[in-house]
This record gives sequence, structure tokens and C-alpha cells, in this order.
Amino acid sequence: MQIRIALIVLFMLVVVVGKSGNWRPVPEIVTQVRTDSVVDRSELIAFAKKYLGTPYRTAGSNPKKGFDCSGFVNFVFRNFMINLPRSSREFKSIGTSLKPEEFREGDVVVFYSFRNRARIGHVGIICEANGMKSKFIHSASGQHKGIMISSLSAAMYAKRFFRCVNVLEGK
Repeated sequence: MQIRIALIVLFMLVVVVGKSGNWRPVPEIVTQVRTDSVVDRSELIAFAKKYLGTPYRTAGSNPKKGFDCSGFVNFVFRNFMINLPRSSREFKSIGTSLKPEEFREGDVVVFYSFRNRARIGHVGIICEANGMKSKFIHSASGQHKGIMISSLSAAMYAKRFFRCVNVLEGK
């Protein structure tokens, strides 16, 4: 009986707090959400390429206004029901790290910050896998701003490379 009363009180509390507008569920950050179907990696890349040329926007995650790097990666994967971090720093410890010969389209490439190698500062999505000569699509904030494709072997990226991760385990 006490358990039933406790459940009723808990339910009422959730309903009241939910209606007040003060309660917001915190999205769980996971590396794999879809277990019922396979994500087609080439389809994921084709979707990402639709946004080539979209402008860079600090903290942006909207294709109409612009993207920052993690906003773009999050947006692309969310379209395929994969919930990834919204901050590039959070990519430091998710997914399965890969050796260069294991890189595949749809894997996420993670870079150190320009000024601080102790921090993660940039992310992108492998769109042409070829080890450390792979190409990736990302939202750049530098001289050429916006969604573009770059080579992992370019000096500015090769020296900042941290790791490449598979967030589509078994996909």
C-alpha cells in the first residue's frame, strides 16, 4: 500500500512540475541509439553534404542560421536518430577509437584546440576514408568559414588530430 501511495505522489509531482514549465528532461548523451535498423553511412554523408556552404555560426545548430562544428555533427547524426554530444569537448571520451586503417565514412574525427592540446576544440565527419589522408566534412571557423570538406592530412588538422571514433557500432 505504501509503495502505491508513493507512486501516486511521484506521478502527481511529475505532472505538476511538468506543467509548470520549470522542468525540462535532460537529453541523455549516448553513442548509439538505433538498435532496430542499420544506419547507411553513405546516406549519412549524402545528407551532410547537402549543407556544404552553410555559414559558420558560434553555438549554431540550425541549417537556416548556421552551425558550429559540434552543432553540425550533432544535427547530422540526430537526423538518423543518433544522439551525440552538443559540445566538441564531450567527444573526448565517447565511441570506439579507431586506427587509421579502420576509418570509415560516418566516423567522427576529433581534434585538439588550436591553443591548448589538453582540450578538444573541433570535430567533423569522415566523408572519404583513406587513413590519415581521409577527408572530412565540418563547420570551419577559420579563414574559410562554414560547412566544407577538408583533408585530414592538411597541416592545420594533422597536427591537431586527437582521434577518430566509431559512433555507429556495428553499423
